[in-house]
Amino acid sequence: MRATLMYGAGDVRVENVPDPIISEPTDAIVRVVRACVCGSDLHPYRGMPAGSGPAPMGHEFIGVVEETGSDVSTVKKGDFVLSPFAFSDNSCPFCQEGFHTSCVNGGWYGAGGVGGGQAEAIRVPQADGTLVVAPAGAGEDLYPSLLALTDVYLTGYHAAYMGRVRPGSTVTVIGDGAVGLSAVQASRRLGAERIILMGRHTARTDLGREFGATDVVAERGEEGVAKVLELTGGEGSHIVLEAVGHLPAYEQAYGIVRPGGVISRVGVPQYEEAPIGFGSLFGKNVTLNGGPAPVRAYMDQGIADVLDGRIDPGRVFDRIVDLDDVADAYRAMDARESLKVAVTP
Repeated sequence: MRATLMYGAGDVRVENVPDPIISEPTDAIVRVVRACVCGSDLHPYRGMPAGSGPAPMGHEFIGVVEETGSDVSTVKKGDFVLSPFAFSDNSCPFCQEGFHTSCVNGGWYGAGGVGGGQAEAIRVPQADGTLVVAPAGAGEDLYPSLLALTDVYLTGYHAAYMGRVRPGSTVTVIGDGAVGLSAVQASRRLGAERIILMGRHTARTDLGREFGATDVVAERGEEGVAKVLELTGGEGSHIVLEAVGHLPAYEQAYGIVRPGGVISRVGVPQYEEAPIGFGSLFGKNVTLNGGPAPVRAYMDQGIADVLDGRIDPGRVFDRIVDLDDVADAYRAMDARESLKVAVTP
């Protein structure tokens, strides 16, 4: 079968690899119907050392079950399914507490001998706990939104949930990428009264306004902090959702958060050390949280919201390519020519 492999920064190839097979009785084989490129895929695309690959790529996909292991009971051949970007058993203590990305039997696609989702097919470990069967009648018109539930929208939702967004909140979202725009939509879904979107790409911030942003701040750094403080009467934002992952975005976050507020991070941090002292978090009594989104915990409600028309998360996809052209998808997203690209095997 064909699959996407990354050999080093900027070096993405589609090659023939062995078909996936059942390795454990808890596995399933899924034929991929739609996949996509994630913003987090751009980190290795920009910085992976040459010669350190090949690494299987892709962790967002929807598809059809082709085969199941002997212990799998909740999905069967022919089921149309969604997969969270991390697999889990959905039954360990951490899963039961809603943190599936810490599952004791879980893991990540593209690692540990598990293939990536930017491929024609993939082996899904812990299939019973991981895969969610799409409702009957979920046609191709819903593919973009269902695909968004495998990571990007529910990562934005996780930011809002962990940020304690509630009716009447003032929320600032840092980042106008697909996750940031998803965080805007999720904050509106949770009842935020005012949503300030910090981003400078007009096509993206226009979509953010359609998703529910009430204000857009194009400035960055100290100018951006000053603008948000001006918009909030000098008080700052109750909740700041950081969807970038770089240190300047974190510094903006603690500059604009209101005393007693919350900073919720879901942008994968590209730094190991960050201020937490008196001048950043401590002096304001600020709560810092967030992390990898336990998508499985939110997926059932997300599907219901899509089917009922309460959210339309698939609008973040602005291009679709064939699998053979996936390298162009990486290039377009890296160059900010596309917001998020879907892939059809």
